[in-house]
Amino acid sequence: MDIIELTTGKQWLNLLESSTETPVLVFKHSTTCPISAEAYEQWRSYLRSEPNPDIEYAFVRVIEDRPVSNLIAETLNVQHASPQVLFVRGRKAEWHDSHWRITESALRERLDG
Repeated sequence: MDIIELTTGKQWLNLLESSTETPVLVFKHSTTCPISAEAYEQWRSYLRSEPNPDIEYAFVRVIEDRPVSNLIAETLNVQHASPQVLFVRGRKAEWHDSHWRITESALRERLDG
């Protein structure tokens, strides 16, 4: 499975457009935050253990690629948080969660249920 690292606005806009055909789960990660590090490990654990194959997976480093992170928040009309997961289908965020609510079991329940 490929995980897309979003580093440009064009990548994000292309992925947003493709969400009309394939839903996308985006993880926003702060490389300096211990809460984000734990959420990132939970996300990676989900991805290592039979993730839903009908979803595309992407992440953005919010400090290193701040313009992309801001564009995601702006285009989805969802207030930025970090860490944060956003489930996008049809160019809209159907749900999002942040901080300690990002766990492997929560992702499994939302994405595989």
